[in-house]
Amino acid sequence: MLTVTDSVLLVIDVQEKLFRVMYQKEQLADNLQRLIKGIQVLEVPVLVTEQYPQGLGPTIPEISQLLADVKPYPKVNFSCCGDEAFLRAFQQLRRKQVLIAGIESHVCVYQTAADLIAAGYEVYVVSDAVSSRTEKNKDTGIQMMLQSGAKLTGTEAALFELLKVAKGETFKAISQIVK
Repeated sequence: MLTVTDSVLLVIDVQEKLFRVMYQKEQLADNLQRLIKGIQVLEVPVLVTEQYPQGLGPTIPEISQLLADVKPYPKVNFSCCGDEAFLRAFQQLRRKQVLIAGIESHVCVYQTAADLIAAGYEVYVVSDAVSSRTEKNKDTGIQMMLQSGAKLTGTEAALFELLKVAKGETFKAISQIVK
């Protein structure tokens, strides 16, 4: 089970030029925003990456505005784990559970998940907050991550699993976010 003290959210490469061509991009943007807002209420740390930002542009405004205090880690490796600056920041958090969201599920998201699993981390793929250019590639990426040992979750499932109880101000805030 996910816990607030052991988790980190990793938002991978949700950039302008990539995002424009994603399968069900509006639904993806909505779920990413809900996930990030909920994670912030729960005070879980967030890391963001950008694949070759000179060519693919910055993180989309809908996401970057929510994460104004989070500096994206630029990378050229498909796996986030191939970037030393990212890896240092990630390891400094000392979290063992990684919620993964972003694009593309069959390339950067998959390769990052596989590397994190190989390094001994628990990886949770937020299935409604990942995508690829086609539905088939999205599904293939999710299947490859599951075969590598990742666990499957969704935005609401992850937030309520982290929350644990249906009471208090935090519950009210999360309930408003997922509506």
